Amino acid sequence: MENSTEPEIYQDTHLLIVDDDDRIRDLLKRYLLRNGFRVSTAANALEARRIMEGLTFDLLVLDVMMPGENGFELTQALRQIDNVPIILLTARGDASDRIKGLSLGADDYLSKPFEPEELILRIKSILKRQATRPRAHKIKFGDWVFDLDRNILSKNGEPVHLTTGETALLTTLSRRIGTPVSRDALAQQINAKSERAVDVQITRLRRKLETDHGQPDFLITVRNRGYCLQAEPYESDLS
Repeated sequence: MENSTEPEIYQDTHLLIVDDDDRIRDLLKRYLLRNGFRVSTAANALEARRIMEGLTFDLLVLDVMMPGENGFELTQALRQIDNVPIILLTARGDASDRIKGLSLGADDYLSKPFEPEELILRIKSILKRQATRPRAHKIKFGDWVFDLDRNILSKNGEPVHLTTGETALLTTLSRRIGTPVSRDALAQQINAKSERAVDVQITRLRRKLETDHGQPDFLITVRNRGYCLQAEPYESDLS
């Protein structure tokens, strides 16, 4: 019997279901909601990309056989910029397809038809593995180290002053290392009045962080996607 308090554990866990079958998408959403997860849905890869510009997810469930960009292609593209866990769903259970999905970076693979309970178990298994991995409390880029717990930026061990807006911006980007965040999403996260205000904050922050703020190494503009921070977990923090 499942622990009756278990849904509370996952109430802050946000899943994205991407499937062009309305019936399956709605069924999975209802089932996952009843099991305590937060759930968003998309009917195709393009819609999923738009949603992911403004929201961060803990795990994605992707249908393989979608029109347009399919699940394999979306998985491959996401793995270039994001390490979010991915479960692939497909009506084809061939071993070659499973191998292809896993080789592209998927964390698990489930053949249709399946019992929703099995999907729940696979999701929980992946989330448990994720939870056992050490979480970075600091990140490093070049000579810079940013402490996410204390919101302190330092260079070669010396603290560097940041304004409230700069701190909020750096914190938001630091929690999605290497992943583009849209200007609109950044404006909402840092309570900026407009996307233009985000651009101003980015420019100011680049003047502090970059050797050449016109050709940044760390605070990168991703065309039509927004901004992302190129950094890595601070190794001494994970030891």
